[in-house]
Amino acid sequence: MSDDFAKWVDSGCPDNDKIDGEDVGSTHAQKLAQKTSDRTNFAAEAKGNDHAEHFRREVDAAVMPMTSKQILTKSAKAKTHKSIKGRASELAVKMVPLQDIKPVLSSLYLVKGWLDRGALSVVFGESNVGKTFFALDLAVHVAAARDWHGHKVSGKLGHTSPVVYVACEGGQGLRNRIAAIRQNDPDLAAAAEPNFMLLPTSLDLCGCNDAGALIDAIENRCRAPSLIIIDTLAMAFGGGDENTAKDMGLFIANCSRLKTETGAHVMVIHHSGKDTSKGARGSSSLRAAADSEIELTRSGGVIMANDRKQRDKEKGDVFAYKLRSVFLGSDEDGDAVTSAVVTVTKPVKKATHLKGQLLIAKQALEAALADHAETIQRQGFPKDSQCVSIGKWREFCHRLGLSKGSSDSAARTAFLRAQKALTEKGIVSAFDGFAWLSSDE
Repeated sequence: MSDDFAKWVDSGCPDNDKIDGEDVGSTHAQKLAQKTSDRTNFAAEAKGNDHAEHFRREVDAAVMPMTSKQILTKSAKAKTHKSIKGRASELAVKMVPLQDIKPVLSSLYLVKGWLDRGALSVVFGESNVGKTFFALDLAVHVAAARDWHGHKVSGKLGHTSPVVYVACEGGQGLRNRIAAIRQNDPDLAAAAEPNFMLLPTSLDLCGCNDAGALIDAIENRCRAPSLIIIDTLAMAFGGGDENTAKDMGLFIANCSRLKTETGAHVMVIHHSGKDTSKGARGSSSLRAAADSEIELTRSGGVIMANDRKQRDKEKGDVFAYKLRSVFLGSDEDGDAVTSAVVTVTKPVKKATHLKGQLLIAKQALEAALADHAETIQRQGFPKDSQCVSIGKWREFCHRLGLSKGSSDSAARTAFLRAQKALTEKGIVSAFDGFAWLSSDE
């Protein structure tokens, strides 16, 4: 940049473009244009003669000599953001430059390690596996702001807020389960009472009305909830088809509306499909939308909640529990009325679905243990576990018809084949002439 041109810029770019009688602004602009034009001629020739003249005319029009002030003004306008409004303005405001992105160190958990605030989770399992017991136990702890069996609840930090439990399948059974919790742990129930709301009714979250109606009802009865439980998806699906992505998309959209407008975590209780290895029943779009997915499985008397998906952390946690019966009173015929509460236990290996000869052999071992079990206190045997002699197990296999053949050889072969398969699957253990169920180790 020449000294005269710099002097003209420093003087505020006067309109006459002159310093000491010379058109320094125009002179500078023309020199710049000539340099650009020279480069343009070279580039045009490089593109080939057929296109050279057309290309040169386009560029010449773009670099016609301008005054310096015109050049500076054009440059300033190019750097000015285009005026936008509406949705475009909303999106622009939300853009974050890389240098402004910082780590988030504060946890947004509702139940640490399991549920985040303002997220969507799905709890699923086979019928009668204990899904409602699991969800209700967790809900009462959240409402009471008490640690959930060793897992921190965000309410302990002074952010307690209501839990809304929507019992779409009816509330009679749930009332008894709440009564069982109150009888088993009066302090927990008392702490939860101000923050727990039960809504025993079905919903249609595939339609356009019930999500908004539920939001209005919640705002009318309580302040912003921390947790909304929909139990179950099937009874909140209206006339929709769980297997179609379209209907499931409507359900997901309404769940998203619930959590967005209330700020609550939305938990959906659901059923497994016919093939349990494929997860929850219906369209896979539900799993894609969920932030957390928890599968419940049963092995004997132990129910295990398996952390199958966590959007922002590693999955794999397991919460194992049993259901302990609680006597509530007697009905009009004098018969006992009972319910159950969750009690923590140790995880066990997931039960393997057996059929045919393997199922018969396992049932034979269980029957033999029921009648002839003994505890062997020596090295190589599980401590305080019940065992039975392999000979006795084989005898019970014969009684239950394990072998289709009539000869002793066929019976022996069938038994040895079943014993080997059950051992390899980790269902049965054997040592020194005795056998026992591996889940008892």
